[in-house]
Amino acid sequence: MLSKKCKYAIHALVYLAERYQQGPVHIEEIAREQHIPKKFLEAILLELRNAKILHSKKGKGGGYYLYKKPEDVNLIEIIRLMDGAIAMLPCVSLNYYEACDECKDESTCGIRDAFIGVRDQTLKILAESTLQKIISKNKE
Repeated sequence: MLSKKCKYAIHALVYLAERYQQGPVHIEEIAREQHIPKKFLEAILLELRNAKILHSKKGKGGGYYLYKKPEDVNLIEIIRLMDGAIAMLPCVSLNYYEACDECKDESTCGIRDAFIGVRDQTLKILAESTLQKIISKNKE
């Protein structure tokens, strides 16, 4: 399951993607419109800015805006940044691999083999799920 932090990040990014190239958006507006606690949102947006997904402008007319194009930001990037591993088991994770204590031999483990398939299909779907595709679907 996605953490609340990750869900809030996705909602905030979709909101900013809908306003792509319209200038910075105040954090108060994002928090209000997306029903995200402002303090929590501040931390999330800072993390997204540090990851170069967002950029910010200070002062009058300031706020946050997408650093990348909406079609260049996919859900894999957001989920990994906010929640870490996407795989359901640590032994099948590409970026956060850990051997399972219960497994005697990974090469013959049927459970691991099944979850590699789940991981691969999940990654494929999430890679194709860009902010642009999400906002296009929302408009339908």
